[in-house]
Amino acid sequence: MTAKMIVAFGDPILRKIAKPVESITPKIIKLLDDLTDTLYADEGRSGLAAPQVGILRRVIVMDCGEGLVELINPEIIYKSGEQIGPEGCLSYPGHAGIVSRAQSVRVKTITRSGAETIIAADGFLARCIQHEVDHLNGILYIDHIKDGLFYNEWTNVRANLLAVTKLSHSK
Repeated sequence: MTAKMIVAFGDPILRKIAKPVESITPKIIKLLDDLTDTLYADEGRSGLAAPQVGILRRVIVMDCGEGLVELINPEIIYKSGEQIGPEGCLSYPGHAGIVSRAQSVRVKTITRSGAETIIAADGFLARCIQHEVDHLNGILYIDHIKDGLFYNEWTNVRANLLAVTKLSHSK
């Protein structure tokens, strides 16, 4: 198991659609384990999708305070309600934006043992699931920012979203 380098904001791989996992192989198990090592390599990390380490597979790991959650080929099948709040990304550390997400979701996924399951999530876990599933579809949280509310997390100074968006598409 190995902690991987996280792909930086602006890398074109973050805008690509990840490919489904066809079967649970030792390579997929190793990817889950490596993603978990990467997630836990630093404090304060909540979720990580395979494209964020340069691998275009539909695999996610998360720990939103209730223990490790692994998602393989996740598909959000239900959304309800709304929550609006700050969101950041490991691929662009130090910045956050105000994003609207569903308050509750249900996601159909496959476990590492190959079983299909449905996970119901509310609040922060629902936010994390939506953020990470977006990564699998080449969508970034900046695509959802409300009214350009984008800021530096350390200074709380508003940042120029347009400049950042241009940067993310220019590489």
